[in-house]
Amino acid sequence: MPHQISIAWKIFICWGLGLLMVLSLATPSQAHWADLAVADIQIRERDVDLNLTVPTGLIAQFDDDKNQQLSEAEITTHQKDLQTFLNEKIRLTVAGERSETLIVKSNSTVKIPSNLTATPDTHSSLLLQYRWSQPIEQLQMHYDLFIAGVSTARCLAQVFRAGQVDNLVFTPDSQNAALIDAPILQQISSFIRLGIEHIWTGYDHILFLVSLLMLGGELGYLLKVVTAFSLSHSVTLFLAALNIVSVPSRWVEIAIALSIAYIASENLWKKEARARWQLAFGFGLIHGLGFSSALQELDLPRTNLVTSLASFSVGIEIGQFAIVLAVYFALSYLRKFPWDLTVRRMISVGVIIMSAIWFWERAFMG
Repeated sequence: MPHQISIAWKIFICWGLGLLMVLSLATPSQAHWADLAVADIQIRERDVDLNLTVPTGLIAQFDDDKNQQLSEAEITTHQKDLQTFLNEKIRLTVAGERSETLIVKSNSTVKIPSNLTATPDTHSSLLLQYRWSQPIEQLQMHYDLFIAGVSTARCLAQVFRAGQVDNLVFTPDSQNAALIDAPILQQISSFIRLGIEHIWTGYDHILFLVSLLMLGGELGYLLKVVTAFSLSHSVTLFLAALNIVSVPSRWVEIAIALSIAYIASENLWKKEARARWQLAFGFGLIHGLGFSSALQELDLPRTNLVTSLASFSVGIEIGQFAIVLAVYFALSYLRKFPWDLTVRRMISVGVIIMSAIWFWERAFMG
C-alpha cells in the first residue's frame, strides 16, 4: 500500500509540474509570420516600383482612425510625412546616387501570403515609386522597417527584372542587399538563416526533437535518430514545395501535434530508445510537409526554387544540430541526479499537454 501511494504521488507530481510548465511556457505554435513584411520589387530601365505590405503597427502614426489599416485617404493626407519616414527606413541607391521616394500610394493588388490574409486588418499595402536620371545597372537596397526588439521580424523580397526573379530576406541583422546580379551566396545565406529561424521558432518541431531524445542514449545513436528524421522530412519538404505532393496544411498540423503526443507518451513507459530511428523517419515525412508550408507561402518562382529549397533545408539541419547537442548535454548532466527520471517524465507530460492543446486548436478552432 505505501508503495502504491508513492507511485501515485510521483505521477501526481509529474502531471502537476508538467501542467505548470505548459502554463508558464505556452505560446502559439503558428506564429512564424506574425511580424512579416513582404516586398515585390519591379526594376525597369530608370525606375523602380516597390510594392510593400507591412504590419500597420510600424506606421501607426499615420493611421488616423486606428483601424489597423492605412486607407487611401490617410495615405494622401500624410503623403509628405510618409515619404520622409519611409526614406529614413528604406534606401535604394544606383551607382552611389540615392533616389527619394517620389510617390506613396495605396496598393490593394499586392499578393499577401495566406497567413496574412487570415488577419488582413493588421497589415497595410503601399506602392513606393523611385526614379533615376541614369539607366539602372547596379541597385543596392537598405531596409530597416522592423518591429523594435523582435529578432524574428523580417521582410521577404522578390525582385523582378528582365524576366529574372531573385528572392531575398531582410532581417534586423541583415539590412543590406544587392538587387541586381546579386551574388548567389547572398540568396543562399538568406534562406539558410530563414531555415534556422524556422526551426528555432517552430516550437512544435522543437518539442518533437526533444521528445525523440528524452530516453537518452549515446550521441552516435541520437545522431542516427535525428539523421533519419532529417532525411525523411527533406524528402517531403522538396516534394511539397515543388507541388508534387499536396496535403491540406490543417491536416498536416493536426498530424504533427499527434506525432509529438505519441513520442512523448512513449517516454513515460519505454525504458530504451531502441527502434526509435524508424519512428523518427516515419514522422519526419509528416513534419517535412509542415516545413514546406513556410516556403509555399513565399510563392517562390521556379527559376531559383531548388537553390532556395536546398538553402532553407540546410538552415533547418543546422538549427536541429544545435538543438540536439544542447538536449544531449543537458540530459547527460541531468543523469547525475537522483531525480533525473522525475524531471524527464515531467517534461514528457508537459509536452503531451502542450501537443493536446495544439491538437484541439488545429482540429476544432482552425
